[in-house]
Amino acid sequence: MSFPDLLPQFSDWIDGVRGRLVPNQMLSEITWFRVGGPAQLFYQPKDEEDLRYFLKHLPKDIKVTVIGLASNLLIRDGGLDGVVIRLSAKGFGSVEVLDDHKLRVGTALPDVKVASAAADAGIDGLTFYRGIPGGIGGALYMNAGCYGTETKDRMVELRGVTRDGEVVTLTNADMGYKYRKNNGPRDIIFTSAIYQGFAGDPDDIKSRMKEITERRESSQPTRSRTGGSTFKNPEGHSSWKLVDAAGGRGLQVGNAQVSELHCNFLLNLGDATAHDIETLGETVRNKVRENSGIEFKWEIRRMGHFVPGKEVREFLDGDVFTGQV
Repeated sequence: MSFPDLLPQFSDWIDGVRGRLVPNQMLSEITWFRVGGPAQLFYQPKDEEDLRYFLKHLPKDIKVTVIGLASNLLIRDGGLDGVVIRLSAKGFGSVEVLDDHKLRVGTALPDVKVASAAADAGIDGLTFYRGIPGGIGGALYMNAGCYGTETKDRMVELRGVTRDGEVVTLTNADMGYKYRKNNGPRDIIFTSAIYQGFAGDPDDIKSRMKEITERRESSQPTRSRTGGSTFKNPEGHSSWKLVDAAGGRGLQVGNAQVSELHCNFLLNLGDATAHDIETLGETVRNKVRENSGIEFKWEIRRMGHFVPGKEVREFLDGDVFTGQV
């Protein structure tokens, strides 16, 4: 499957773009699940100014989708129309140590590198990022957290570019963070953020980070093709326990499987499709609902088009999902 090439429509201004532009880029080459159809136009801006130029000139009727390291993302087999933007570490991966135990980081930086940079600088409070796969942009978007700390507890300022190509600065309060989501302004591409930590001993911080790594690797399928934590924890419950109690551990659809090590993780065993993975997820949701009465909410972001005839229904028997979730 492929989309019509958008570039000819932009011939009067596209030469001013310095970043990378690829029509019909297969997103399965990028996502951690290694599934997903094409992006109609894939764009990696050179830097913030390049991103501003592109968005300012891009016609407003062209849809824009932003993806980060795609560690907690399921892109459907039919792909994404419009423009898919992914920030690169070259232009958006800087780290700057500021006064008062603060850190300014680019949003293309992996979470683990932020934790390491903070440790090297003797800044405590960001060790939790050692246990989260993915990049800072995604962490800011979904209020990523683990081991008792969330992004909202440490982020104090956020910089981004609007759909009109204007630079804006947001505070923590502007984002309206909740559990694994934000209620902040839409259509802003985050480019950097400032985190507030506190004084700590580098050796002590690194020791705790090592413990987080060992704990994560012993309990999660970190070396598999996965999208990380699949379902949000319902209040007062652990998702993996509910999946296990419903008989979901090791469940398989096509070449997608519920991890036997940690059953809130879905795995691509080799050549699974996005349809396999999403169908497996809805099968798990159905089994948990039947067993406990609890309706799981996806934590993994799902987006894109289904291949015709390969639609997935909620709980397998409800409405077909439409649009971007």
